Amino acid sequence: MSTEPVPAAPLPVPPPAGRCSIRRRLLLLALLPLGVVLPLLLGVLVIWGGDYLDRLLITKVRADLAVAHGYYERVAESVGGSIEALAASERLAARLRATPGNIEPLLAEVRRVRKLDFLDYLDIGRSQQAAAEWPVVAAALAGRSATETEIFSARQLHALDPLLAERAMIPLLPTANARPDERQNEDRGLVMHSAAPVRDAAGRLVGVLVGGLLLNRNLDFIDYINQIVYPEGSLPFGSAGTATLFVDDVRIATNVRLFEGGRAIGTRVSAAVHEAVLGQGKTWLDRAFVVTDWYVSAYEPLIDSRQRRIGMLYVGYLEGPFSAARRQALALVIGLFLLAMTVAGIFAVFWARRIFRPIERMHATMNAIEHGDVSARVGPVASQDELGVVTAHFDQMLDRLESQATSLKRWGESLDAKVAERTAALEQAVADLKAAQSRLVMNEKLAAIGQLTAGVAHEINNPVAVIQGNLDVLRDLLGPAAEPVAPEIRLIHEQVHRIRLIVAKLLQFARPQDYVGYLEPVAPAPLIHDSLVLVGHLLKRGNIAVEQHIDSTRCVQCNRNELQQVLINLLVNAIQAMPDGGVLTLVAEDWDEADMPVGLRLVVSDSGQGISETDRQRLFQPFFTANKPDGTGLGLWVSQSLVERYGGRISVDSLPGRGTRFAVWLRCEPLTS
Repeated sequence: MSTEPVPAAPLPVPPPAGRCSIRRRLLLLALLPLGVVLPLLLGVLVIWGGDYLDRLLITKVRADLAVAHGYYERVAESVGGSIEALAASERLAARLRATPGNIEPLLAEVRRVRKLDFLDYLDIGRSQQAAAEWPVVAAALAGRSATETEIFSARQLHALDPLLAERAMIPLLPTANARPDERQNEDRGLVMHSAAPVRDAAGRLVGVLVGGLLLNRNLDFIDYINQIVYPEGSLPFGSAGTATLFVDDVRIATNVRLFEGGRAIGTRVSAAVHEAVLGQGKTWLDRAFVVTDWYVSAYEPLIDSRQRRIGMLYVGYLEGPFSAARRQALALVIGLFLLAMTVAGIFAVFWARRIFRPIERMHATMNAIEHGDVSARVGPVASQDELGVVTAHFDQMLDRLESQATSLKRWGESLDAKVAERTAALEQAVADLKAAQSRLVMNEKLAAIGQLTAGVAHEINNPVAVIQGNLDVLRDLLGPAAEPVAPEIRLIHEQVHRIRLIVAKLLQFARPQDYVGYLEPVAPAPLIHDSLVLVGHLLKRGNIAVEQHIDSTRCVQCNRNELQQVLINLLVNAIQAMPDGGVLTLVAEDWDEADMPVGLRLVVSDSGQGISETDRQRLFQPFFTANKPDGTGLGLWVSQSLVERYGGRISVDSLPGRGTRFAVWLRCEPLTS
């Protein structure tokens, strides 16, 4: 027995000079898209992401300014309401009638309780003198209350209270980027004040009640605005929010801090913001340099009674933490892109080697055969793609027996694939046939039940008619003698009516297309009460407590008996879910969407064992009973059909061991066609 040596794989032959090898072409083809597409995607992501974050920050600060403005307006309304209430109060009128010149104790008490900085009563003479300076007093003399924000001079503040003038005095601090200003101090005060007419018992105007708040150094006011707009934890990345009130461009109340830790009262706004807000009357929504750092800022002008821009309301938060987070995210994205490019490049190099190695071996084999080595073979290759097939065919031309064996193997694999394909098609056909049979059985079952239901309903109508007729004859014959049993006769009438309704529902189930229910306004409270009465015997027998939360008085336009049928069905299911007792909770609440009333939501909750995920997916299918031996499996299906007829829906929320919650969503007006 002789053996022949297996020829070694030929060495690759380098390409002729001046020609690019296939190895370089493949590597260039694989790496060029990575080097172009990934940086392009990175650039798009950086530009779009930065712009999107900027728009989010501006949207946030716009909403913050709206909140601050709303609180400012509420404080103004509160000041005006306090002044107006006191001006119209009997206490003030009685004090003026008794001792007109001694009302200061009353004013001091109200000033302390309402936390006002000044409160004064002006008779007609003083009011007419003050009307020239205070438009709100002029409005009060005209018979109407008014509240405005004004700038008071140091003289006016001193006339009210020397302490107010002292509090309003603010030394101006050098501020970067502010407009040039030769002043050393700001002695004007930003005052939110109100005036209301005071009338005697005959309705004659006898004076004006005027009072208000000085906002200079009013730290409680500005800190409360900041707390409302930026509660603790509302800003991510460690950013901090601030709020400020300005007289002209000077900060008179702020929680912006200086380097030393004190408040930046006396610093001034930048020239750009001053020109946009105070000069042009615009609302500034952009980044701005605030004292020592850059903030995402919102400034709006404060307008006095003469429509002059006298100051600004500001809210904003530090931009630095968001910029740092943006840089970190950008660095992370760049790192991920670089990592992806590196991994993709390495993968491309190794993958290209799987492609060019068989080609190089084929090239070397052809060169060896041209030089007379007839035993040269490419041999087995690692790749199983088209190149592997080419190398196999190349060896087949050199070795006929190997070619025949390879051909037979290929045909065998093709036959297996066809057999698998035909088998899969047959299995799919069998599955479709079973599904069609199941649907056919279900349709036949529903048709049979419909016929039986219609027959039973018609059979019940006959004895019900006899009972109704004889009951009417009995009441007519007895006449006044029937008064002692009138409640019982009425109860029999109600139950006969209920039987007729049940029969109508059976007919509706058998022929839904022939039945249209009578629509009427239905309120939740009596509906729930009547339903509980009907299931009262089940509640007593099951030792079940009932909790009711009737938080809605809306009425829905529907058939009352159909809705009661739905509610009773849910109540019975909830009671059956608590065989050992528990708590049954009924809730009626408003259903609103986008702050608009839509309808009513009825909720039935139990404290039972809950429903599994598998059963919950089949709850509203007909004949599914969830292992209840006495159930028909049609209750929830019929209930869902009734609710959907009016454009509503039924939702269920349940976890095993934690109870079940059914919610019936009903529109005030049904969406019937």
